[in-house]
Amino acid sequence: MTIRVLVVDDQSMVRAGFRLLLADEPDMEVVAEGSNGLEAVAQAARFHPNVILMDIRMPELDGLEAARRILAADASARILILTTFDLDDYVYQALRAGASGFVLKDDPPEQLIAAVRTVAGGDALLSPAITKRVIQHFTRLHREAPPKAVDTLTTREMDVFRLITRGLSNAEIGQELFISDTTVKTHVTRLLQKLDLRDRAQAIVLAYQTGLFDASETRPRERPDGSR
Repeated sequence: MTIRVLVVDDQSMVRAGFRLLLADEPDMEVVAEGSNGLEAVAQAARFHPNVILMDIRMPELDGLEAARRILAADASARILILTTFDLDDYVYQALRAGASGFVLKDDPPEQLIAAVRTVAGGDALLSPAITKRVIQHFTRLHREAPPKAVDTLTTREMDVFRLITRGLSNAEIGQELFISDTTVKTHVTRLLQKLDLRDRAQAIVLAYQTGLFDASETRPRERPDGSR
């Protein structure tokens, strides 16, 4: 299946560079471009891309509000934010808005291409560095109560959940828990379904908004009944 990509950035040279880069990939096609958030919303509605590669700082409508509008119209949209590590506040807001991942504009080409494929496949892309910043941010905020659905998670699903919040990939989670990648994927799918979450990004936000895990913990917190 061809991955249909919408590239949104206010700099024409940046858009041209991404178009040329992705054009060399046999499984990718840039179906449209946009120079601001308003164009992003319009092009997303018109072309229904699999992945929207979008800058945050843009005129007329920034990438954050564009992401909110796009996801409000189509909850299945996958948005990959172009960012820099010094824009922490934007990272947190983008996660809240429903972004599925982040890439740096100066990342190596192979990392960008891999990121597009990851997000197109329905997964989220959060590096350990970004995950750490998210943890530090949310642990300073007022905690919300965890949803009751957390109580339906099995012990193994909680173990997987905890490792997701540390930014580990499926392969790394498998190594940590001595289970196969396929088993990890099954656990991830089930816990996301039980918690009604789109992807790992939302799972991480939920975990640290509610204080479900502490950054220093190596095991999930016990529930009130003493179980995990």
